[in-house]
Amino acid sequence: MKTQTKYTQDSLTSKDALEILVEGNNRFVQNLKVQRNLQDQVFETSKGQFPFAVILSCIDSRVPAELVFDQGIGDIFSVRVAGNIINEDVLASIEYACKVAGSKIVVVMGHTKCGAVTAACKNVELGNITSLLSKISPAVSLIKAKNGLMNDDAIEEVSKVNMKFSIDRIREESPILAEMESKGEIEIIGAMYDVSNGQVEFFEG
Repeated sequence: MKTQTKYTQDSLTSKDALEILVEGNNRFVQNLKVQRNLQDQVFETSKGQFPFAVILSCIDSRVPAELVFDQGIGDIFSVRVAGNIINEDVLASIEYACKVAGSKIVVVMGHTKCGAVTAACKNVELGNITSLLSKISPAVSLIKAKNGLMNDDAIEEVSKVNMKFSIDRIREESPILAEMESKGEIEIIGAMYDVSNGQVEFFEG
């Protein structure tokens, strides 16, 4: 598998980028990873990087984006923060990936059994974690009002809603990304990773 170049990046549409991620996850689930010479990719990317996608995901050790989508060095920008939440620095990172470096798709990926979401649902307060969890609380409030009891199923619903709220915040708080999406230069989509089987489910729109 060759490293992304300016030419290959420019030739891709957002739909192509999504298809590459879908196919990569299918390989991951089937344990059929593409053979790559990582040392060659280190050398090739030392001259410049042209990733086709940016993935905003959780810091959870079970959800490494490059492995989940069977991608190599120089293929994707990986933005990781507990609970895949949005803040100014995360937005700046995604804006750089798309507007400056040319990525074609933004994927906000939540996951099952998320510790940050679970902590938010249980009203955990601890140091700087308190501030981070407050960004998940709108999703918690919505599901709590709908379900009442916060059982395991409700917590998983919060993970999905939180992912969708992060997408909403990207569009609302980044005029740069919103304009790029409206012009068809990028696509912003959601995804959920299942830690029990490695499968990624995508949510378009």
